[in-house]
Amino acid sequence: MSLLDEMDKPASWQKFYDYKCGLACAGRFVRVLEEYISEERYLDVCAKVARDGRLSLPHRSVISKMSSQKKRVVYTYPDDENIYLKRLTHLLLRRYDHLFCKNLYSFRPDRTVKDAVRYLRSVPGIEQMYSYKVDISNYFNSIPIERLVPVLKEALSDDPKLSEFLTTLLEEPCVIDNGKVVADTKGIMAGTPQASFMANLYLKDLDRYFYDRGIPYARYSDDIIVFAGTREEIDQHASFIRGFLASSGLAVNPAKEMFGTPSDGWIFLGFCCRGKEVDIAPASVAKIKAKMRRKTRALKRWSARKGESSERAASAFIRVFNRKLYDSGEDNDLLSDNELTWSKWYFPVISTDKSLKEIDHYAQECVRYLLSGTRGKARYRVKYDDMKKLGLKSLVNSYYAGQ
Repeated sequence: MSLLDEMDKPASWQKFYDYKCGLACAGRFVRVLEEYISEERYLDVCAKVARDGRLSLPHRSVISKMSSQKKRVVYTYPDDENIYLKRLTHLLLRRYDHLFCKNLYSFRPDRTVKDAVRYLRSVPGIEQMYSYKVDISNYFNSIPIERLVPVLKEALSDDPKLSEFLTTLLEEPCVIDNGKVVADTKGIMAGTPQASFMANLYLKDLDRYFYDRGIPYARYSDDIIVFAGTREEIDQHASFIRGFLASSGLAVNPAKEMFGTPSDGWIFLGFCCRGKEVDIAPASVAKIKAKMRRKTRALKRWSARKGESSERAASAFIRVFNRKLYDSGEDNDLLSDNELTWSKWYFPVISTDKSLKEIDHYAQECVRYLLSGTRGKARYRVKYDDMKKLGLKSLVNSYYAGQ
């Protein structure tokens, strides 16, 4: 039976709802999902798929990463269709998980970033190995569809109905951009639920190459790391990966390409591993501090321009970063059910609070500046209890509370 035939069954949707309720970060998406299921809105989407073999045109948006000047292109379907795709992808990732090697850790049932780090740390002698880490540039939106489609059809050969539907979505040449229908080369469409499966599928042969040879290697979507006993071997692995990506129509992000020596330890997925210690990578610490710095400056300008109180500016800062560090989803995106919030990503893996203390201290300095209006000694008139009353949370305390 095709997975598409599961999509109009109330029992199937109840299982999906129960699964989402069981997640620690369920929250707002579960409330939306409950209403969606109770009103049986999925039936209209099922009817559209049965009738047209496709969904509505996706919307193209260019968004900024939080408090950053960096932009990225994402795609979204209308809300009811987006929830339909979330359920379909949930089924898809489970039925076809057997296609993937154990060294792939992204978007898989019962596999997390913690498993990736645990596996790599368990490799005998990894502390004496060289490493090569690489990130694929704009991976989701640059996958050549003409190369992916044959791979997809082979993988889903037992479900031609599903294969045809997903192929139609991929090959649709148009999107809606600023209210207009335009042609767009969109890859697998970052932001859409089914893109997670496609991202895993497209490079499964690269994963297989290293797995079959017993070479320490891990991939999480567009992040790859590989290890070797000598510099010569690691150079060979790096050359192979670069060549494989190039032949697949992909490009390496040179800013995120990194060689590590035994004395350096290794960095992967925002973690820095040296000996028995796992901490947040310096670049990740620098990134969150930079976001705090930019938000502080923006709120200071906003309060001056609008004549708002320093308490309101500080409260806004705290609210933004409490959401960023601890909560799931954004206030303006009730359909976001991202399980990998900042704390949920890092807390289960790190073995030290060193970086958490640094980030906590920096956040407190930002709030003190917003409340006092100075970076001088007078800022210490703002006590920690004053900041706690505004809602400031401690990463260190939250980390140990979850142990």
